[in-house]
Amino acid sequence: EAPGDGTEDTEIVQEIKALLDSRIRPAVAQDGGDILFDSFDEATGLLTLRMRGACAGCPSSTATLKAGVEQMMRHYIPEVTQVEQTL
Repeated sequence: EAPGDGTEDTEIVQEIKALLDSRIRPAVAQDGGDILFDSFDEATGLLTLRMRGACAGCPSSTATLKAGVEQMMRHYIPEVTQVEQTL
């Protein structure tokens, strides 16, 4: 990757992706789902994730999943203040 092309991840984004890969995705995969990094706004602390899977359509499981992911992210990466999901 050429420097300055805007695609290199910041340290925080690298931490977020590492946490997703090591802790969150394996747990979600047990239920047949997946969570993918979408974007992170360092100015606001808003992390946007793409959540999909076996029960991405049921609102209760999605809310529970989002709350769990948000809690874990905020615990390990204080820069994350909020988690949103995109489809």
